[in-house]
Amino acid sequence: QLHLVESGGGLVQPGESLKLSCTASGSLFAVYTMAWYRQAPGKQRELVAHISTTSTTEYADFVKGRFTISRDNAKNTMYLQMNNLEVEDTAVYYCNADYETGMGRFLSWGQGTQVTVES
Repeated sequence: QLHLVESGGGLVQPGESLKLSCTASGSLFAVYTMAWYRQAPGKQRELVAHISTTSTTEYADFVKGRFTISRDNAKNTMYLQMNNLEVEDTAVYYCNADYETGMGRFLSWGQGTQVTVES
C-alpha cells in the first residue's frame, strides 16, 4: 500500500506564501498522476491541481497564477507552492496518488494538512 504524508501547512496572513509537500512511502510501485485537493469547513472536497508523471499540470481556475504544483520522482515527493494566499484558501489540503501494484490500480490519500489564512 502507498502511504502519503502531507506537511507544510500553517497559519499565514493574506498575501503570504506556503509550500506543501506530499511524500510517498511504502510499497513503491508505479505512481502515476498525483494531485492536491482541499476541503474547507462545510464544503465539498475540490481539486486544486494535478500533475502527471511527465509533469504535465492542470490547475483549478481559482488558483491559476498563484499556485504551482511540482514533483520530484526521485524523492517520491510532490509539492504545492502557494503564493499570494487568500482567506478563501483556508482549508485542509490533501494529496492523492494514482498508483499500481501487482494487485491492480489504486488511489491513495494522505491525512491532510491544515492551511489557515487570516488577517
